[in-house]
Amino acid sequence: HICYTDIPVSLLQVKCVRYWPDDSEIYGDIKVTLIETEPLAEYVIRTFTVQKTFFFSGEGKGHHEIREIRQFHFTSWPDHGVPCYATGLLGFVRQVKFLNPPEAGSIVVHCSAGAGRTGCFIAVDIMLDMAENEGVVDIFNCIRELRSQRVNMVQTEEQYVFVHDAILEACLCGNTAIPVCEFRAVYYNISKTDPQTNSSQIKDEFQTLNIVTPRVRPEDCSIGLLPRNHDKNRSIDVLPLDRCLPFLISVDGETSNYINAALMDSHKQPAAFIVTQHPLPNTVADFWRLVFDYNCSSVVMLNEMDAAQLCMQYWPEKSSCYGPIQVEFVSADVDEDNLSRIFRICNMARPQDGYRMVQHFQFIGWPAYRDTPPSKRSILKLVRWLNKWQEQYDGGEGRTVVHCLTGGGRSGTFCAVCSICEMIQQQSIIDVFHTVKTLRNNKSNMVDTLDQYKFIYEVALDYLSSF
Repeated sequence: HICYTDIPVSLLQVKCVRYWPDDSEIYGDIKVTLIETEPLAEYVIRTFTVQKTFFFSGEGKGHHEIREIRQFHFTSWPDHGVPCYATGLLGFVRQVKFLNPPEAGSIVVHCSAGAGRTGCFIAVDIMLDMAENEGVVDIFNCIRELRSQRVNMVQTEEQYVFVHDAILEACLCGNTAIPVCEFRAVYYNISKTDPQTNSSQIKDEFQTLNIVTPRVRPEDCSIGLLPRNHDKNRSIDVLPLDRCLPFLISVDGETSNYINAALMDSHKQPAAFIVTQHPLPNTVADFWRLVFDYNCSSVVMLNEMDAAQLCMQYWPEKSSCYGPIQVEFVSADVDEDNLSRIFRICNMARPQDGYRMVQHFQFIGWPAYRDTPPSKRSILKLVRWLNKWQEQYDGGEGRTVVHCLTGGGRSGTFCAVCSICEMIQQQSIIDVFHTVKTLRNNKSNMVDTLDQYKFIYEVALDYLSSF
């Protein structure tokens, strides 16, 4: 196995030369063939075969045994500093350990210099084993020993703190990934209520999630707090983090480029979702600018319209312009709890940019008084309907705008269900805790009740039963 924690190009300077082929290539006397690429939101897994070639005198080329190599390429480490949270790296390290067979040889680990990031990965890996086997950790002496073998392992104070953060998160949260073959039995056990404590493992898990959810400081969402943006927020308590904001690009007079929205990863695609609030009367144009500017092919609406809460219809019956964006109705379809509409949208100020087809999915099976939908089957049907449209229109690569009233619990629940379905399909595991923790790292109100958290587990059970 090869673990790679860098990105090949930094600005205009080539940091690392790509050393693997798109198809098949011979490097010296080693033939390397790419067999499979599995892209995920935070890393990529590539599978290669390698074999040594040799020449028979006068008889041409021959080959030695074929070996299979997996490369795990962690793509979400920023150019400068460390990741904001260790959640992604912990999932990456555990996946490497899970897929590394006991009889395998040493793992090759590298970054650009083979020092800072490489040291972080190795230190986290060693400390996870130490915590599991001995019930203690010793990060200082671990890194001191690494540095005695290779200079500058864990190179900066920031990286040293990050390793501590990673191990603290690992010790608090544990390994919550469940193989699909064990999921039904595990879910039954963690759902059982202890009559003495009136609690359950799943309730304890949700309480742990609340403890480790990052606390939002005013300086983290300074843009949403600017006076000019106050009337663009439904609630001052639900503001997007500055680092997760999708800034609007298309120009609409003197209005700002702010919208109360946050970019979110799915399991397999970075920034697959843009979670936002139901548009206010004064932000409808901003909403459609968002859809157009970020090449969104789908909108998922999870709340009911309610004039008392300024939740009005924000789409046209035929055709209308919202700021610079023209939205034209094309067709509609209804299926039980799902009502869909297809629109053609374009920027009238830049007609050369062409138009986009957008499908609007209005989920009408989630009453305002309920934390969760009555039907798990209906929400799964919505996920399948969405995936089919995304695959048909954008090859599965398009973004989806997801909204409820404030862009909180309902939106987070839907995004988590989508990610869990991808996780089951791609890796045959289910990790609800990791999925919701990842969402909350970018927006702290994602999946905000225990009932919603349990609902994700229950939908995963239903999804498994559909195979």
